[in-house]
Amino acid sequence: MDLTDIPDDVYGGEESPPELDELKSPDTLLRDGPIRERLLDVVVGLRTPTKVSTIAKRADCGTETARDYLEWFDEMGMVHRHTGRPVRYERNDSYFQWRRIDQIREEYSEQEIVDALDDTITQIEDYRAQFDVTHPDKVSIVDATREQNLSTEAAWEALSEWETLEQRAALLDAARRNNSVAGSKPGPVDA
Repeated sequence: MDLTDIPDDVYGGEESPPELDELKSPDTLLRDGPIRERLLDVVVGLRTPTKVSTIAKRADCGTETARDYLEWFDEMGMVHRHTGRPVRYERNDSYFQWRRIDQIREEYSEQEIVDALDDTITQIEDYRAQFDVTHPDKVSIVDATREQNLSTEAAWEALSEWETLEQRAALLDAARRNNSVAGSKPGPVDA
């Protein structure tokens, strides 16, 4: 028996399948969670400075509640506060990079980090050779489809994967060096 198989004796023969109409919708599940978690989910998605009222609406909470949490997130360094009228907030990418580097250091040994970095660099070198440039930003999808005989989707996927590998290499190298990615917060300080 495969581990994913369901044994015949799991269900009594008289049970009926669940009523799907009675299940909560995904939107309801997101709205019913703790406010802090809903706001954090919204903050993670903020790519541009966003008004507090917009953030509150997305998190399905009151504006003053959102403002209080956003001030706390700002103190923690998770968001950037843009003063003015109205006050706006956006995600602090450096904070999330720093957290990811810290997680890598906690979860993996130095040798595992070096091995992963070596594998990542090998894959990057393969893309550099394939496209004959040093970075995916220097590749035109139009040219790649012609020169590489790729579909537009295949070229886009290859370049997206290459960009992801570049980001992974930067994070792994920062974790290996026990410091942060350029422009991010410094590593943890023992006090």
